[in-house]
Amino acid sequence: MKLQNILLIAFAIMFLSCTDKQVLKEGEAMTGIVRKDYPVAEKERMVFNYHGEEIVDDYSWLKDKDRKNPKVLDYIKKENDYAKESMKPFSKLENKIYDEIVSKIDQSDVSVPVKIDDYFYYSKEIEGKQYPVHCRKFKTMDGNEEILLDLNEMAKGHDYFELSVYEISPDHKYLAYSIDTEGNEKYTLYIQYLAKKTLFPETFENVDGLEWAEENNTFFYTTVNESNRSNKVFRHVLGTRVDNDRLMYSETAESFYVWIEKTKSKKYILMESANKNTSEVYYLKSDNPMGFFNLIMARKTGTEYYPDHRGDSFYILTNADDAFNFKVVKVKESFPFKDKWEEYIPHRTDAFIDDIELFEDYIVISEISNGKRGVRVLDYESLQGKELQFSDNCYTVYTGSNPMFESKKFRYVYESMTTPYSIVEYDMESGERKFLKQEKVLGDFDQIQYKSELIYALAKDGQTIPISLVYKRDKFKQDGTNPLLLEGYGSYGDFNDPTFSISRLSLLDRGFVVGIAHIRGGLEKGKKWHYDGMLLNKKNTFNDFIDCAEYLLEKKYTSKENLIIDGASAGGLLIGAVLNMRPDLFKAAVLEVPFLDVINTMLDSTLSATVSEYDEWGDPHDKQYFDYMKSYCPYQNIKGQEYPNIFVTAGFNDPRVNYWEPAKWVAKLRDLKKDNNQILFYTNIAGHGGASGRYDYYKEISMKFAYMLNQVGITE
Repeated sequence: MKLQNILLIAFAIMFLSCTDKQVLKEGEAMTGIVRKDYPVAEKERMVFNYHGEEIVDDYSWLKDKDRKNPKVLDYIKKENDYAKESMKPFSKLENKIYDEIVSKIDQSDVSVPVKIDDYFYYSKEIEGKQYPVHCRKFKTMDGNEEILLDLNEMAKGHDYFELSVYEISPDHKYLAYSIDTEGNEKYTLYIQYLAKKTLFPETFENVDGLEWAEENNTFFYTTVNESNRSNKVFRHVLGTRVDNDRLMYSETAESFYVWIEKTKSKKYILMESANKNTSEVYYLKSDNPMGFFNLIMARKTGTEYYPDHRGDSFYILTNADDAFNFKVVKVKESFPFKDKWEEYIPHRTDAFIDDIELFEDYIVISEISNGKRGVRVLDYESLQGKELQFSDNCYTVYTGSNPMFESKKFRYVYESMTTPYSIVEYDMESGERKFLKQEKVLGDFDQIQYKSELIYALAKDGQTIPISLVYKRDKFKQDGTNPLLLEGYGSYGDFNDPTFSISRLSLLDRGFVVGIAHIRGGLEKGKKWHYDGMLLNKKNTFNDFIDCAEYLLEKKYTSKENLIIDGASAGGLLIGAVLNMRPDLFKAAVLEVPFLDVINTMLDSTLSATVSEYDEWGDPHDKQYFDYMKSYCPYQNIKGQEYPNIFVTAGFNDPRVNYWEPAKWVAKLRDLKKDNNQILFYTNIAGHGGASGRYDYYKEISMKFAYMLNQVGITE
């Protein structure tokens, strides 16, 4: 029986058996009002012993890996009903925000075409449709349009639909694509013969990635195991049986993931295996797919290297030899071994090399320094060139689609908290820039009406923490009266980019200031910024966020009565920890698919990614890490104290942060806290990223924003 059908049956039973509920009057604000009929999860005492210490878990029964337990489904249904009823008072505001967002977007939009050989590839959005349509034209954009995939037609009958692999064969005859219709990141791969619009009979289950060989009837693909770890590489020849595919590689180390990619020059296929701090790469000539992969350098714990190719050499981005912010080395392709690597672009302590992009005549270097991204375009011989300059205070820039190795034009994406998403083409010879497209914001949007700031809070240990801010000029008063939304992440060495958001305008236009705290654990100030917020330094992440909040209060950007915090996934861990530490600082908190049950999850190696996460959080089987992890784990550290209003979301099919983590946390928090503030918990039938359709996604955003606005007394 399909999961959706099981849920519908369970929900129907619950609906028929439930008693009348207390319901707020339409239009009545939630703030200061607590409904007494919130769901109460049963306690089933379980005691676990780790390192001689007892861990009591009254809500472990909510953990159902099969997602079929009627008791669990019943509880989730109760929580969803309670959340929906509680949010009815501001349903009009929610609908208004949704209408605002939709009215501002260009619902019929076409992406910038990408030229590959004789074809222009692009996608288009159609008004009223949830998903894009993927197309191409031959030789000229004035030619006839060929629809390759209409995701709207393909998604019919599915509540969730996501495209992952989308790879055209080198001769442009075949399209490989993979889809997930559950939200659990289990993708099925299909091969389409484009001229006849027919599918090959073979399908491939649990596919993670794919790369075509230059011999067009052959490709390599990776598959995931039962814990969603990509661990195997296969070779397939079109027209042959899947069960005859050659296994090229199988990764046995539980923390390593494998993937396949082709060098920009198209000469080599790279088979790469890596965990969070170590990598290993094999190479094979792409016109000889029946050959064998050769190893560049055997894995060495703590050493990462990522090669690309030009001419007769590999250019390798690596942190070898203590280059913690990475450097670039060069080596002949004939003997690419470590003892022959020559330093090409040296390591710098003040800038992290995030990526390199190779063209025939130029190398593009993407860097991060002191809270900002940068791009340099250099000549191969002299290593001289230009650094692109940007005028916005809080922006992001990264490489766009540049498939043609011979091109003299470099496409990059630029946006800021006040500048919409833009695709820019940079002429690497002349230095001229051309805006190919900027996201349209319909209506009366004028970016000059909005202002961004990059400010720095002082941490208690003397570090300076970047904070990106944006607000509407005529709504802002630095007197503590503005509501402020402070977001944070601070994990995995990810840069929490200050991007543009059309939906965010609904907050800014109502007087909100929106800030991003670039706390330790991220990459905003180089790799050391990551090191200082992971493993046994993780509490720096939480302390930094608190210091940012206190700085914003001190400088009167907002007040405690107007400060709302938000974090997703590992950012939800941040918010959960901070709420235990300083709940008095905040009016309300939003936690989206939050990682809250750190101890129990990291002790369960059967869950997706747990073993690979040891390099970020530590292995709790080691008492040192267990004790430290236990000291901050949000679920373990809930206290009998007052907490602000809280809104929590989960994805029922989410394989990364399973639904039971927020479910358990909410149940325990309701039981222990000493206040009458409200906790709402809503689970959608989706995955880690929420709804897959764009309109459904806007509805989720509208619900979240309406909740936030209501918390600070804004009802229109």
